[in-house]
Amino acid sequence: MKPITRGTLAVVVTSVAAAVGAAAPAAASGTVPVTVPLGGVSRSLGAEVPTLGAEVPLLKPGVPDGPRYVTGRLVPDRVLPQLPVRSGLPGLHTRAPLPHLLDDGFDHLDVDSPTGGLRALTPGLSVDAPLTAPDGSNVGVPEAKMPQAAVLAPVLRTVADGNVGTGPGL
Repeated sequence: MKPITRGTLAVVVTSVAAAVGAAAPAAASGTVPVTVPLGGVSRSLGAEVPTLGAEVPLLKPGVPDGPRYVTGRLVPDRVLPQLPVRSGLPGLHTRAPLPHLLDDGFDHLDVDSPTGGLRALTPGLSVDAPLTAPDGSNVGVPEAKMPQAAVLAPVLRTVADGNVGTGPGL
């Protein structure tokens, strides 16, 4: 193998290893931190600018309950099962300077909204055929009945939390 090919292969392997190593903590925590780099704006304008950061949650789909077989029905219950999904609400972390109007000092305003747990179920469907189960009293012939259909409503459970505060200094 040529030295150039070895060098290229080493760079590719190192880059992939670094990307996998950086993605592992985010996947383990369930959120991806996002920071807004405003340092250059602060230096170029010569003024204090807010610091912004956020946490974007990762979706984790669960295992749906399969169809349930019920005696007396031709079609299983919950033909289209509900899919459970776990995630979190996005988090926000902000700190902004508040200048004093009469002097050169600064105070600050903090807004902190940490990620909160979020559990959800997607909509589902339950239907029943317009026939009864075969019956021995009617020579094994099913009887007609009214068809049934039901939409299983989606479910969303979460608790949101947040703090807003002010204080002296930056």
